[in-house]
Amino acid sequence: MKILTVRLPRELIADIEAESRGRSISKSDVVRERLESAPRRHARPAALGAIADLIGCVEGLPTDLSGRKKEHLRSSGYGENRSG
Repeated sequence: MKILTVRLPRELIADIEAESRGRSISKSDVVRERLESAPRRHARPAALGAIADLIGCVEGLPTDLSGRKKEHLRSSGYGENRSG
């Protein structure tokens, strides 16, 4: 096994130490069990999940907009003074 050093709040350390003493197992075993039983989180941020159905729904924009946004804005006249 590899070693990982983590800084934890005092309250959480006290909770882990108490469980370790109460069950007569190491603190590492307590932490390992808690991590293994924790629900797995996917890489998708919550904000992305909220707008996932909107991605790609605007018509008429370039397909490579995310990589060339400055060029697209410049070509569309965004940020220029309007004569009127």
